[in-house]
Amino acid sequence: MTIEEVTVTGEWIRRGGTPAAPSTGRLRPLGLGEVTLRPGFWQRRRDVSRTASFAHIEHWLEKAGWLPNFDLPSGLRRGREFSDSEVYKFLEALAWADDPALEDRYRAIVARVAAAQQPDGYLNTNFGRPGQAARYSDLEWGHELYCHGHLIQAGVARARTHGHDDLVTVAVRAADHVCDTFGPDGIASVCGHAVIETALVELYRVTGDRRYLEQARLFIDRRGRPVLDDIEFGRAYFQDDVPIREARSLRGHAVRAVYLAAGAVDLAVETGDDGLLDAIDRQWRHAAARRTYLTGGIGSRHQDEAYGDDFVLPPDRAYQETCAGVGSIMLAWRLLLARGDARYADLIERILFNIIATSPADDGTRFFYANTLHQRVPGAEPAAGTQVPRAASSLRASWFAVSCCPTNLSRTFASLAAYVATSDDDGVQIHQYTPASITAGGVELDVDTAYPDDGRVTVRIVRTPDTPWTLALRIPGWATEATVDGIPAAPGYARITRRFVAGETIVLDLAVRPRVTVADPRIDAVRGSVAIERGPLVYCAESVDLPPGVALDTIRLEPGTDLVERDGAVIVTGRAVPVDDDAWPYAAPGVSDAGTAVEIPLYPYHRWARRGPSAMRVWIPTI
Repeated sequence: MTIEEVTVTGEWIRRGGTPAAPSTGRLRPLGLGEVTLRPGFWQRRRDVSRTASFAHIEHWLEKAGWLPNFDLPSGLRRGREFSDSEVYKFLEALAWADDPALEDRYRAIVARVAAAQQPDGYLNTNFGRPGQAARYSDLEWGHELYCHGHLIQAGVARARTHGHDDLVTVAVRAADHVCDTFGPDGIASVCGHAVIETALVELYRVTGDRRYLEQARLFIDRRGRPVLDDIEFGRAYFQDDVPIREARSLRGHAVRAVYLAAGAVDLAVETGDDGLLDAIDRQWRHAAARRTYLTGGIGSRHQDEAYGDDFVLPPDRAYQETCAGVGSIMLAWRLLLARGDARYADLIERILFNIIATSPADDGTRFFYANTLHQRVPGAEPAAGTQVPRAASSLRASWFAVSCCPTNLSRTFASLAAYVATSDDDGVQIHQYTPASITAGGVELDVDTAYPDDGRVTVRIVRTPDTPWTLALRIPGWATEATVDGIPAAPGYARITRRFVAGETIVLDLAVRPRVTVADPRIDAVRGSVAIERGPLVYCAESVDLPPGVALDTIRLEPGTDLVERDGAVIVTGRAVPVDDDAWPYAAPGVSDAGTAVEIPLYPYHRWARRGPSAMRVWIPTI
């Protein structure tokens, strides 16, 4: 479409914008102007991201050369082939923040990006200029469409929070170029890294131009035919091994897999393609049941950052890339909007508290790229101000050669309020518990809670219609005991339908207390071990909390140990079993109660490595 034809509806601007805006579905998302986070667990982290991480990211985009790539001749380009996308994700974060104090920084970056766009809408600093490879000469690894996708997502965010501006113009021109180049009469292929698909559907939702929707359909239908060259990891790495409707599970590179699936859900919803939606739902359920860690993280293979086979979930090789967690939230959220099943919101909660909250340091300037569940020896903290390889750091690092996670976190924190609640024709649904104010139509609610430290959630009715409506409160799958106003409630959604009165309160009580968790016996890597959870939080043991002389790999839990809460920790009783480091490590089976009794303090996993280098484990063997 021509720039003069671009229109942006004022509806989402009024509602503050939202990352996903389906035209139909079981639930309707609420915008950032309709859900306001108040002081609590998530507001603190969002504010740290906005006040510290934003400046840190912008500093590194300049220092690493990824932003100057838009200004300089091609021969001086720095960074990996996909580094442009980090600039776009940061612009998306700035757009969702919609903060006047950040406006000058936003406009300055947009001006540099816009100046690099070619007359036909193509925009990439790694291809097509003198001395560089030709455009689209490496669809397997080049990431050109991937970068265009993140650019378009940034434009969508700006359109929904602000309206039509220079970034929206750049995004639309890029999308038109993609359609011209890869349309029915163009290059009949796809990008090795998905994300353009969901970006195009969201741009269709913003502009109403069906050409973008049809291009997304082409990309999704082409993949798996196959259309990309084979690689050492196999075509499953970029989901080009079988057509998307025929796949049994999410597979291959984890971020690619969930980005592609999210785009497929968007397409299915907008085109009424229930068969495609069913296929993604089936794949999600299979992966959630067989290929997902206790924390909600995905990816058990370091070599290709990929899903492993069913039940191959070794804790010490857990990759659990932070970006895969972000993408998994994007997918689960879209499925939740489409189908309304609480299991999607349960997984979002797990990822939020155990992956998203874990990655950034308290000051917002260091990050985990991968999130292991078992650190055998204390790691080495990289020096401040240094860039490290993506998975080489055993502790949080300032920046990575592949630094997708800091920018992905920034856009997630900036849009986090949009994942709290939804509405439908019957009323309002609250999916994630955090202090917040929620407005939906004629309903206004205040939510007060100390969750996840405490399981009491109080919802106060501030404003309400005179007619009956339904308030739905999610009861997490882990909550074996829950009440709403004293009435027992089962996992799923507790629905209260009546004529509410302004000023009244509804109280949800979730039994947040420590519990022992065992894994499916088919997960061989943790058979004979247990984990401790409390509410949505996974707990872990760290070497810094053990008595002097007790090594983390010698501790065993006593069967039936009491779980005692003390000073923010869960205290368990175990033994430090003597080991002979020079002995042959295999022997006849036997039972022994040898060893020294020891108290083992466990703390939330998201707090690990915040007190310096430490060995750590989530799954602890039993005696």
